[in-house]
Amino acid sequence: MGNSDRFRPVYGVKDQRWSLLDLLERFADPGFFSGGVLRISDLHLRPGKPAHYRFDGELIPLPGGADLDDDTVQALIKPALREDTLERVQQGEDVDASWEWPEKDLSFRINVFRAREGTCVALRVLARNVPPPEEVGFPFDSTWKEFLSLDQGLVIVTGITGSGKSTTVSSLLTRRAKERGERIITLEDPIEYILDGDKALVSQRELGQHLKSFSGGLRSALREDPDVIFVGEVRDPETAALALTAAETGHVVITTLHTKDARGAITRLVDLFPGERSSEICSQLSFSLSMVIAQKLVPRKDGQGRRAAMEVMVNHPSLSHLIRSGKWAQITSQMETQRRQGSITMDRHLKELVDSDEITQETAQRYAHTATFEGL
Repeated sequence: MGNSDRFRPVYGVKDQRWSLLDLLERFADPGFFSGGVLRISDLHLRPGKPAHYRFDGELIPLPGGADLDDDTVQALIKPALREDTLERVQQGEDVDASWEWPEKDLSFRINVFRAREGTCVALRVLARNVPPPEEVGFPFDSTWKEFLSLDQGLVIVTGITGSGKSTTVSSLLTRRAKERGERIITLEDPIEYILDGDKALVSQRELGQHLKSFSGGLRSALREDPDVIFVGEVRDPETAALALTAAETGHVVITTLHTKDARGAITRLVDLFPGERSSEICSQLSFSLSMVIAQKLVPRKDGQGRRAAMEVMVNHPSLSHLIRSGKWAQITSQMETQRRQGSITMDRHLKELVDSDEITQETAQRYAHTATFEGL
């Protein structure tokens, strides 16, 4: 039975009835792409409201869409799930799933959960095409070229949910896999991009399907002769300790965190450990850290989607000393003096995007880290 046979039109949109496939068609519509990047990231279904899309980061209701009810939500999503999924949701479980639409070359991550309103669904499209580093939006080409040249060290990509961290990581790994004959192992939750490389041997493992935990997967990866390890997220002290050790012992480790800036990534990592270990971890981090990339997606001036604004901290001796001594409050000001070494603050990059007419002054002020942005 094909997709179109399983997905029944049950949702009222204007004078028509739509199936889930009709709702997902927008993710394949060329009109919703800008510069090769899809401007729609998610579809939300919640009883009592019309279907909503996340467009350029903002939730927008489907024009003409009727308010959903619980039966309609379940009827829409059921064909994309395993048979027992909705029953598990009714019993109080939050269920994660994935679904492939090969006819459109699309993949989706699905989360189904119960709330006061009834059965709710969030579907996120998983991009198939990884943009090259030249198109990601790095402030300097030297940032991604530095990553390609690393033989060991820790690289942290940080930012809030939906800030494009996965795209940045996948772009860096894909380019490295094309240029270096290495063993690359990724530990992800979920796998968002399929990585290919002309020279590297890449293995992608997904939490819950191929491994039980990031720490267990990382411990296993270290026995598998890796050159590069991607850890989807550092969530606990065991994973953090293994990542730091791996970065010190001849591996390139890249991971993500959820902080607004580079300094926050360092404090978050150190704070994972008990207070009595802070000095030890600061010392270890000062030697193993190679760079931190903090990013946000900001609206373009021309209204054609969003682009990345980035803060880059390349670990050089002066910054390493501040990390080791715990003088984190001085990191941002020190970065301002390290441009020649490849560092740049978020506010400085926003200012440069204003100067190059890519974003407005108002946008820069909205996303700046300091109230003194105008004085840069």
